[in-house]
Amino acid sequence: MSLRKVSFEKGEYYHVYNRGNSKQTIFHDKPDYDRFLKLLFLSNSEESFKIYLIGNNVYNFDRGKNLVSIGAYCLMANHFHLLVTPNTEGGISKFMQKLSTGYSMYYNKKYDRTGTLFEGKFKSEHADDDNYLKYLFSYIHLNPIKLIDKSWKEHGIQDIPSAVKYLNQYSPSSYLDYLGYDRVQNKIINPKEFPEYFPNKESFKEEIFGWLSLKKLP
Repeated sequence: MSLRKVSFEKGEYYHVYNRGNSKQTIFHDKPDYDRFLKLLFLSNSEESFKIYLIGNNVYNFDRGKNLVSIGAYCLMANHFHLLVTPNTEGGISKFMQKLSTGYSMYYNKKYDRTGTLFEGKFKSEHADDDNYLKYLFSYIHLNPIKLIDKSWKEHGIQDIPSAVKYLNQYSPSSYLDYLGYDRVQNKIINPKEFPEYFPNKESFKEEIFGWLSLKKLP
């Protein structure tokens, strides 16, 4: 995968996302999600690596200098969302190249296929407004709700407790890290590099609940 020729500025924040080619499923089972999460951690380094040499203790690996800081992420069956800010010049493009290439190689070998896995180069949006940046934390973390209610953004949620319960059980997302769950995946994110919108888990829960309570999302 070639490097994306887009200017990503240090100190700025970006919503980065991509999906499977022709909207195909890219995560079929828990090992697929787990592999992508490990690559989120390992690819965020100026150093090269071979994941099979690191084994199961991936999150204890000394990565050296990070290419980006990750504020939030969510994996869905056929796409993913990331909220990032670059730490080095070209950091986002280099990080996404390593991430996409690493996962594509894993996927094609596992499922005995060839060809492009993702739908072209990754997409990005510049979060140049404070309100929009704060909204992205909710937008990204609320994505799994569509798995139990496809039209909730347009018509609102009738059963909020069930929606919250579902989010609390959805592991391939940084949602649980903001709720203070003790798990190795919390090493993926670097919330200190982002505005302190949620100084504690209660403020984060209040923000999420506020969006869930709306009749529809903007």
